[in-house]
Amino acid sequence: MSEMANTEPEGIDGVRMTWNVWPRTKVEASKCVIPLAACIAPIRFHTDIPTLPYAPLRCKTCSAVLNPFSRVDFTAKIWICPFCYQRNHFPPHYSLISETNLPGELYPQYTTVQYSLPADSTSPPAPVFVFVLDTCMIEEEMGYVKSALKQAIGLLPENALVGFISFGTQVQVHELGFAELSKVYVFRGTKEITKDQVLEQLGLGSSGRRPGPIGGGYNLPKGVQNGFPNSGVTRFLLPASECEFTLNSLLDELQSDQWPVPPGNRSSRCTGVAVSVAAGLLGACVAGTGARIVALVGGPCTEGPGAIVSKDLSEPVRSHKDLDKDAAPYFKKAVKFYDSLAKQLVSQGHVLDLFASALDQVGVAEMKVAIEKTGGLVVLAESFGHSVFKDSFRRFFEQGEQSLGLCFNGTLEINCSKDIKIQGVIGPCTSLEKKGPAVADTSIGEGNTTAWKMCSLDMSTCLTVFFDLSSSDQSNTPGTVNPQLYLQFLTSFQNPQGQMMLRVTTITRRWIDSSVSSEELVQGFDQETAAVVMARKTSLKMETEESFDATRWLDRGLIRLCSKFGDYRKDDPASFTLNPCFSLFPQFMFNLRRSQFVQVFNNSPDETAYFRMLLNRENITNAAVMIQPSLISYSFNSLPQPALLDVASIAADRILLLDSYFSIVIFHGMTIAQWRNMGYQNQQEHVAFAQLLQAPHDDTQMIIRERFPVPRLVVCDQHGSQARFLLAKLNPSATYNNAHEMAAGSDVIFTDDVSLQVFFEHLQRLAVQS
Repeated sequence: MSEMANTEPEGIDGVRMTWNVWPRTKVEASKCVIPLAACIAPIRFHTDIPTLPYAPLRCKTCSAVLNPFSRVDFTAKIWICPFCYQRNHFPPHYSLISETNLPGELYPQYTTVQYSLPADSTSPPAPVFVFVLDTCMIEEEMGYVKSALKQAIGLLPENALVGFISFGTQVQVHELGFAELSKVYVFRGTKEITKDQVLEQLGLGSSGRRPGPIGGGYNLPKGVQNGFPNSGVTRFLLPASECEFTLNSLLDELQSDQWPVPPGNRSSRCTGVAVSVAAGLLGACVAGTGARIVALVGGPCTEGPGAIVSKDLSEPVRSHKDLDKDAAPYFKKAVKFYDSLAKQLVSQGHVLDLFASALDQVGVAEMKVAIEKTGGLVVLAESFGHSVFKDSFRRFFEQGEQSLGLCFNGTLEINCSKDIKIQGVIGPCTSLEKKGPAVADTSIGEGNTTAWKMCSLDMSTCLTVFFDLSSSDQSNTPGTVNPQLYLQFLTSFQNPQGQMMLRVTTITRRWIDSSVSSEELVQGFDQETAAVVMARKTSLKMETEESFDATRWLDRGLIRLCSKFGDYRKDDPASFTLNPCFSLFPQFMFNLRRSQFVQVFNNSPDETAYFRMLLNRENITNAAVMIQPSLISYSFNSLPQPALLDVASIAADRILLLDSYFSIVIFHGMTIAQWRNMGYQNQQEHVAFAQLLQAPHDDTQMIIRERFPVPRLVVCDQHGSQARFLLAKLNPSATYNNAHEMAAGSDVIFTDDVSLQVFFEHLQRLAVQS
């Protein structure tokens, strides 16, 4: 498996699989414990992917796209589809092909190609951004959020259309096209409003509108700008270049919500109505165009649909305990509201992004369904003045090298060889309910389909696809003839320039008969991907299954895996060894059991929802860091080097850099901190010390530059209060029970949690039981 040693395991295809060779039967697959799954980054950038300027050839039976694994008869001009074995004739414009004159999609190295699809219209539709701003905040927070908004509007592409809605007790839709003075449409925040009511009130309803198509078709009649009639909607959505001045002066005049708040009460905030008004407005304008609702929220929704808590401050916002006991009266109703909003947004092809900055919860747990199904991005910070919000918000709009590459209107289709069934997808997408022979009986996540809608996707978006094998008998499988299985992922999307693209990735893996020998199966195991897939499946089960015990489920799976693939003599724990292809997996599971994905008691439901959304959408390398943080040690006598994620790595003369994805901790040992406090780094003769102090900060900046949302940076000293951010993630090999064995300058963790060593001993004992 040379590919496993590769520094970039995704390669050109952007696909990683839990097993890189597949067992032949359903029974054998279930014995593997870890599900057959593929993690795919559908539009990840890679320099070697060619873009072909024509439409793809599709198989007439299964509509798979021509690819390097298709068998080609050059004399008869026929190609055989590797998925359904259908013979297809090449069209006339392929008449010149031969062994020496191949079209791009048949080159063996181009297992992933991109087609730029011909557009119907002359100019691509402009992207739309509707900002939805919460005004129930103190002046200081308002100041931060206004300056962030002004900066964002300056970063938008010139042709991008902008709308602006502010909300507090009521919702105000600002008519940006009315420049003479500020004109606002007000909606009550207490009751649910349908899309049609929104349009009627804004004068965009069927009666108040001139006849003519609305943005659906690209072939536009005269007198139409930006894809919709110049009546109506252009009053609310203007090109960024035209409305920048109007918006800036509007923001300058905008005040915090003036509605009086009685003492002992929360502000009345109608987030749900505001977002549904924005969705209604977009529904009128721009069907078939990429549009985003960018919600900036500074506290919990207390008014109207989507409320998560009452206005009475003596009633706290729901906790995990309340959700478990069914003691959160608002929760189910709010989730139902956002679920129906998600359906509306998905049918329009629009996105909900959330930037939430508050010390209390704002309702991310309830909004999760709408954000995740539309592929929206979410950032959770403590204040709009915090770098987590400010830097992430800027990154969201930046163009050029730092751009996230936000694309719109994506769909993913999957074709697979006979006998392979698709159970479903975990990640930011929605099932399109497209039935077919490849749909499995059981579903995981977004299932019962072979096609998914992604209203928004970017270069780092990653989806996890779960596969199953059909339970047919082995004798009649054509697989006995063909030793290879094939999977094809087709992603169509509208790129940031408005051009429709189709990316086609076709991959092949080998079938093996694992009942004879499991050696090849072992060599094809990807431990990192397997750990991430198990984390994603566990998170999903914790959300959807009542009284699911995650720790026990993970432990049982790990014991079964070690019993099947470990080498040992029955009932002799000392004889137990694991093949290197599996040796890191138990450690991943140990850290997953302790992570914020499984141990939720220390986090609010909002934080848990936030962590899980990011776990489900990031690539394998990033998701692995969320589960098992990386630790780097800096000291005088050696170069920076990886350190064990263990309390034993702490030393008085070391600096540690912990990257747990959501936060980065720079931890100074006791001696280093004392020297720094004495100012040694400012003295000529201690240049080396100054460089040592600076090195982790430089490395941190490199990590922060690459990441969205921007992580929180914690700089702390040994025995300081902030040191808890590091200690919570370390393996407690030294606790107060064995503190007498400690070396000077190291540390102990006050916990009763088991250490990795004890965990391994128990695992060995249970795995070898007969």
